[in-house]
Amino acid sequence: MKRNVSLAEISDGKLYTENDMVKADCRGCAGCSDCCRGMGESIILDPYDAYRLSRGLNRPFAGFLEREIELHVVDGVILPNLKMAGPGEACAFLNEQGRCSIHPYRPGICRIFPLGRYYENGTFQYFLQTGECKAAHSKIKVSKWIDTPDQKRNREFVTRWHYLLKELEELLPTADEDKTKQINMGLLQLFFFTDYDEKSEFYEQFNSREQQYRNLFIAKNMPV
Repeated sequence: MKRNVSLAEISDGKLYTENDMVKADCRGCAGCSDCCRGMGESIILDPYDAYRLSRGLNRPFAGFLEREIELHVVDGVILPNLKMAGPGEACAFLNEQGRCSIHPYRPGICRIFPLGRYYENGTFQYFLQTGECKAAHSKIKVSKWIDTPDQKRNREFVTRWHYLLKELEELLPTADEDKTKQINMGLLQLFFFTDYDEKSEFYEQFNSREQQYRNLFIAKNMPV
């Protein structure tokens, strides 16, 4: 989720890399689930989230649209997000004890919280959102907090996905209604609803799909 505010308003004023220590460890949350409630449409998923969730729960990603996932428009691009519903607008994956039922497969936005990502010059760093979590925090290494394998390749993927979406945000206002629908449906189908091969590495599959998507939906629709 993008936030149109200055870092000074929402952070400690520092930027972090995976090798830095940051005061983000909530030490198990002690039963608090505030960050899993009332989040609206802000927990947006990327293709690696879809891959990890589908593989972890052994369900096709499209099947989550029945209850746990919904689609909405983000800056002209249709993307999936975690659904909030019921009393307290709770995440659909929150169990009766107020704990995350998909913790090993939780999305990247949940995984880095209370950190956020600050994109600049074709890459990103992390910042600490100081007003978003009421829990007492202790210091932890950013890479340990994120708890994601092969973080170098994950960083490359996150960056490429972010800048692909930025390209679409610039392209879609120039496209007519039919082209806009094709571009969005192509994105959902290729990156989310077409199953990934569990026997092959995700990042290689993503790179292949990104090139395919660019050839099919971006190159031919760029303004002359």
